[in-house]
Amino acid sequence: MKRNMQLFLLLIIIIIDTFCNAQQLEFWLTDPDARILFQQQPSISPNNDNHATDDIIIINENEKYQIIDGFGYTLTGGSAMHLYNLDNTTRAQILQELFAIDKNNIGVSYLRLSIGASDLDETVFSYDDLPSGEVDYNMTHFDLGHDRLYLIPILKEILAINPSIKLLGSPWSPPIWMKNNKSSIGGTLLVECYDAYALYFVRYIEEMKKEGITIDAITIQNEPLHPGNNPSLLMIAPVQAQFIKQSLGPTFRKYSINTKIIVYDHNADHPDYPITILKDADARQYVDGSAFHLYAGSINVLSSVHEQFPDKNLYFTEQWVGAPGNLKGDLVWHVKNLIIGATRNWARNVLEWNLAADSKLEPHTPGGCTQCLGALTIDGNVVASPRNPAYYIVAHAAKFVRPNSIRIGSNLVSGLPNVAFQRSSDQKKILIVVNDNNSMKQTFQIQCGGKVYNTSLNGSSVGTYLC
Repeated sequence: MKRNMQLFLLLIIIIIDTFCNAQQLEFWLTDPDARILFQQQPSISPNNDNHATDDIIIINENEKYQIIDGFGYTLTGGSAMHLYNLDNTTRAQILQELFAIDKNNIGVSYLRLSIGASDLDETVFSYDDLPSGEVDYNMTHFDLGHDRLYLIPILKEILAINPSIKLLGSPWSPPIWMKNNKSSIGGTLLVECYDAYALYFVRYIEEMKKEGITIDAITIQNEPLHPGNNPSLLMIAPVQAQFIKQSLGPTFRKYSINTKIIVYDHNADHPDYPITILKDADARQYVDGSAFHLYAGSINVLSSVHEQFPDKNLYFTEQWVGAPGNLKGDLVWHVKNLIIGATRNWARNVLEWNLAADSKLEPHTPGGCTQCLGALTIDGNVVASPRNPAYYIVAHAAKFVRPNSIRIGSNLVSGLPNVAFQRSSDQKKILIVVNDNNSMKQTFQIQCGGKVYNTSLNGSSVGTYLC
């Protein structure tokens, strides 16, 4: 009898302990001034009296918005090259750190790839380069060739860690024989090459699939209003709409390609670009949504596109960190405007720019970006620590807000931009908060699941909270 009573009391203690732990608020912090870089902090217990102050962020799981696809980077050709050149042990460790979700790994869940070269490749190339004067409308000479050197092997290692990672392909330029100026820089797509270029996309998706790599979505042109990069292409909105409805959409349908078609892929100062395409019913039927960058404009314009076309998705697909980087400033700006700002304005993903570069900010094409700081700096077999700002920016969301999470409601408190999500797997709620004051500590409360928690963030710090 006595033994049964002891077992009963032990069971009660375990149940109470489990209940109390379940009510704890998990807390991960980046505080540059304190040199705390994405580290788990002691869990926070709820207030005994649930007393609420004026500065309280209330998580509202009954207020639901968009599904989240993921957070990550662009795996440029240069990024893949640097990762590939690491020795096997170092590469395995860094890929686990980036793409696994256990321990302190950051769980990157979405990658953008360049279709052909981007400006952060060693050289300019497409998958159908020909001698001057030749054409290949049937894609007879299509070959993923250059991507087989570094990109495809690295992608296969990433997929072994996270088989469900989402991949977005974006071209910087078509093969130059398809362009009016026969140059990798600028020019326009020849009308007589519309069908061939549509087939080029199909072949890319099919050939990657043969390698075990599924392309979830494509954008039609990276930064279509910036023809000065190398590579690049000028493609105004009416031309993109015409290409979609005349060639790309019907060709995808003919070949049973389910890869999403995303338009625009440029700055938030021209929401008229995707709106022009989406107003064209013949083009709109093939379009999944619109993609944005934020080198100009306001992140809030994404909501204006959503309001006009609520059935079409929104994506945030690129933002660089300029070298040499300033963790304190970069962290606040990117978390406030992108991780929080883009998702509060209906974006399903947030992608920083290049995953890796070396300390010379190479490789890049002639005329390509010379100041693009990767999330990682890799020199030979050494991955620099601490990591660069984009690493910590993405980590605060990617590790916790897993694909198929949903954005939920949270109120705005002065000086504390924030956004909330709920995971589909375990229904945990996640709140990301930044103190955008440069120096002043802010004390505030979080209400989650009927409990109130006291916490604080120093100036220019970011916290991710789980309840």
